[in-house]
Amino acid sequence: MKFLVLCLGNIGPEYADTRHNIGFMVADYLAAKFDAPRFEIGRHAFTTEFKHKGHTYVLVKPTTYMNLSGKAAAHWLATLKIPVENMVVVTDDLALPFGKLRLKGQGSAGGHNGLKDIQATLGTDVYARLRFGVDANFPKGRQVDYVLNPFSADEQIELPTRIEKAGDAVLAFGSMGLERAMNVVNVK
Repeated sequence: MKFLVLCLGNIGPEYADTRHNIGFMVADYLAAKFDAPRFEIGRHAFTTEFKHKGHTYVLVKPTTYMNLSGKAAAHWLATLKIPVENMVVVTDDLALPFGKLRLKGQGSAGGHNGLKDIQATLGTDVYARLRFGVDANFPKGRQVDYVLNPFSADEQIELPTRIEKAGDAVLAFGSMGLERAMNVVNVK
């Protein structure tokens, strides 16, 4: 079985370590953990894949910038003939405390422009999304600055462990299925 892991972020070195790029960080972690081939540039994304427990995971890092993430989702789902129920989107979430994970199978975009575009492009809100909490520790009107800045020094200490847990959640989605994975991921 094949799974599409759409890891949201923005391309370019100026965005590399920002909160908005947590999806890219999870993709890089999984690629390194499983010795995946180097990410290659493809249409609308950098991609690579790895195998784990008989399943293939295709890691997709869109090159469209966050607000057009739906282009990459639609293209790679169609090209690889992966059904939308086998896709999980990894993204940041301001509504969750730092490092908290929430796996869901459908729902609103919650104000997240990447999720809004995926839903508009695919025409559905029924797809798995793994939300990685980045907290909302910013003054009113400073949301964009907050998500486009690096994690705090204290957060950076915990970040590798939190990214590993997010990687485990992606693997649980593939090996257990959405419902069982939600029961494991969402209780932590």
